[in-house]
Formats: sequence, structure tokens, C-alpha cells
Amino acid sequence: MKTYVLALDQGTTSSRALLFDRLGRVCGSAAQEFPQHFPQPGWVEHDPLAIWRSQLAVARAVLRDNGVASEQVRAIGIANQRETSVVWDRKSGVPIGPAIVWQDRRTAETCDRLRAGGKAQAIRDATGLELDAYFSATKVQWLLDHVPGARTAARAGALAFGTVDSWLAYQLCGVHVTDASNASRTMLFNIHQMSWDQDLLDLFAIPAAILPRVIPSSGEVGYTRADLFGTPIVVAGIAGDQQAATFGQACLRPGMVKNTYGTGCFMLMHAGRQPVASHNRLLSTVGWTIGGQTDYLLEGSVFMGGATVQWLRDGLGMIQAASEVEALAASVPDSGGVFLVPAFVGLGAPHWDPYARGVLLGLSRGSQRGHIARAALEAIAYQSAELLAAMQKDTAIPVAEVRADGGAARNNLLMQFQADLLGVPVLRPRVTETTALGAAYLAGLAVGFWESQEEIAEQWTCERQFTPGMSAAERAARLGQWARAVERSRNWVETP
Repeated sequence: MKTYVLALDQGTTSSRALLFDRLGRVCGSAAQEFPQHFPQPGWVEHDPLAIWRSQLAVARAVLRDNGVASEQVRAIGIANQRETSVVWDRKSGVPIGPAIVWQDRRTAETCDRLRAGGKAQAIRDATGLELDAYFSATKVQWLLDHVPGARTAARAGALAFGTVDSWLAYQLCGVHVTDASNASRTMLFNIHQMSWDQDLLDLFAIPAAILPRVIPSSGEVGYTRADLFGTPIVVAGIAGDQQAATFGQACLRPGMVKNTYGTGCFMLMHAGRQPVASHNRLLSTVGWTIGGQTDYLLEGSVFMGGATVQWLRDGLGMIQAASEVEALAASVPDSGGVFLVPAFVGLGAPHWDPYARGVLLGLSRGSQRGHIARAALEAIAYQSAELLAAMQKDTAIPVAEVRADGGAARNNLLMQFQADLLGVPVLRPRVTETTALGAAYLAGLAVGFWESQEEIAEQWTCERQFTPGMSAAERAARLGQWARAVERSRNWVETP
């Protein structure tokens, strides 16, 4: 009987499920988008039940459509959109409000007040994170303060908080847990002590009673309820999506770098077995915990990656499908001097400006749709180039290559421009579903489906390499223009 590992890849705009065999090959997949809610400018919400329903639906669909029985699934691994925060009633399992998404900026002013109060350095020292509305702490605080009766119920232990991995684990297995990689994204977890930080809980007025138990990224979580798939299946791996993608890209040694081109762009460098303090406003974060050992990563986060292309599709109506953007961008030889800074929800690393907003610059009477489409793709690459430059300053480790994954990594025009800007080869793997693959690897390691990390590293193969072709002078000139454009987007929203 052929066996598989089932990976649940719960993302910002869709839920996906993929089956992997022992060679790390995709043997089936299913995907379903779910609604995005934008109740006010800068606010981004999901319905937690819509997340769960869509994730369950695709998990069932991939088994059904590929004729795979639950008995053939050795384990389930979970990868999830990080920082997005859910609070639910422990007894009924009903969410008390919306899931506040990682992109949401409603608590930016809370972060400003804390920064003005001198709290940013202590938070950075404990968590490795910037003080920013991106992370979970102020989102949870907001829910407890704005849902009637929530704070009282939280103190009484009647509520449970979790990032999306916790929410899925609760729905699948009835347990309240998170793994160390997701815990490290809450701004409540001390990455040196590897435990919830009481000083931070006090600072954000979050009762410890609502927190999930922190478990390893690879190891038994629990068994699925019998009514979900028939035979119960062990959930044996959990990691935040970007940590999972790093693992799936086999970036298992210090200095190895991957960049995921998803809704946002997330570049991560393996930093070793000790956290690396960033002096260039990057994040030091837990990668994964396996067998009592924790690997750490250095991360730069771009908020608008593939979401910029979605904006061209949904906001401007310039394309009917995201896949059309490459042909439209290729219809012109260059961007014609047009620059798009997609700071629609502020700027992430290395700027961390929640008050920046998007700007479109360099337009002339000759500017066409193709120029704007090309500028949108180039913006993704420019933002990622800023991240690699910051990483190299922080670590002084020469980077030999960058491994690319995510939906937009299939865009050849973007990948070539990215290699040109970085000045190092960009490698696209044979399996680009590396987020799901990483979740599968973590789960499969726990149950012996794969024997070792060395076996996993040997499975990684390159499908195409993009080699830099831009001169150093042109690269410097383009990056200089990009810096000018970014400066014009900064601090656009006036604060009270």
C-alpha cells in the first residue's frame, strides 16, 4: 500500500492541501480561496470558521480526488499564515470575533505609544522582533479590549488564543498548542528562554491562561477526530509558513537563503543554533525545533509581494488573472522609468513604516499598462533586494545563491530581474510547493517517513537557475532610484 504525508498549507488568501510521497513529489493538490474582509482602511480580517471550512474541504478533496484512503496517510503537517490572531471560546469552540490578519495595521498607534515609552528595545531583546502591529500581541490585546466581556472571560481561563496553526490543531485534534516557530511570531515569546515571557504578557495585558502550550515543530500533536477523515490521522508537524518553506528548501546550514514570493515576500537566512541580533531592522526568529535542538533564522518581511499583482487584477482591473501579468509586463522592454512602491499597508523590513502608502512615480504621456505591470513586478524584486543587503550587513556571510519559491517564483521575468538586482544566482527548485513540502517533511520526520534531515537535503533539486546579467553600475543606479521612490512613500498618513 502506497503511503503519503498530507500537508495543510493555510495561507492568507487560500487554503491548500497537498499529498507528498517518499521522494518529496507532489502526488495531488487541492486549493480553495476564502473571503478577505477590509472593514476600514488598514484593517484586514478573516472569518476563522471560513479558514477552517476551506482547509477541511481541500484536505478531504485531495484524498477523494486522488483515491487515497485515510489509512494511507502516515501523518499530517501544518503550515500556516503567521501572526494572524484568533481568540475563541474554550467550551463552544466559537470565535469571539474575526481573525485579525498579519497585514492589519489597526494597532499601529498602540505600537507608537509603546515605542514612545521606551519599550521597543526590551521587546527586541526578548523576542528578536521589531515593535510593530504586524505581530500578534497587539492584535490579541485589541480583541480582548473591544469584544464585550472578552477580557473578563480571558482572565477566567474561558478563552483560548492562537495563531492559525493553533486554530487548525484545535479543530483537527481538540488540542490547544502551537509550535515554537509560530510562538516566536507573537511578540510574547522569549526566543532565548524558549518560553512565554511574563513581562511581555504584563505589558500587553494578556492573561497567560489564554496561551497555547508550545511544542516542537516535529513531533506528535494529536490525532484527528474520527468524523473528519474516517480513520484518525496523526498530526505530527507544525511550522509557520515561512519557516516551513525554509525547511522545504533544505536551507539547513548557516548562510543558506530562501525567498518566498507569496502574498508577501519573505527572505530567510539560516543563522545557526543561536539567535543573531540584527542591526538593520531584520527579525531574529525561531526556525524550527526538532529533537530538542532549535535552529534560528534571520528574516526580512515584505508585506506586498504577489498581493501587488492581485491589486492590478482586483483593484485596477488591468488583468483578468494573475498569470497574465508576465505577458503584459513583457509587452514593453522596460518600465519606462515608472516605479511602483506598493506600500498599501505600510512598509515592512527594513523600514517598518506603518504610515507609508503606495505611490506610482515616473509616469509620462507614453506610460502604458505594460509599464505599470512591469513596475509592479520590479517592485517585488526591489523590496527583496533591500532584504538581502540588510542580511549581508548583519552577518557578513557571503551569499552564494538564493532559493526561490512561492507562486510568483514561476514568473521568469521576475526571477531574472531578481537575479540581476541581487547579483547572485536565483535557483528555482523542481518542487516549488516548498511551504507545504516543509510541513510534510517536519511531520514525516516525526513518524519515520523520512529518516533524517540529510535525506531531505538530498531530495532538493534545481529546476532552473537565473544568472545575473546586469552590470554593477546599472544595479547601483536602479537601486538608487528605488530608494528615492521609497522615500516619497514614507510617513504619508498623518498621525493624530
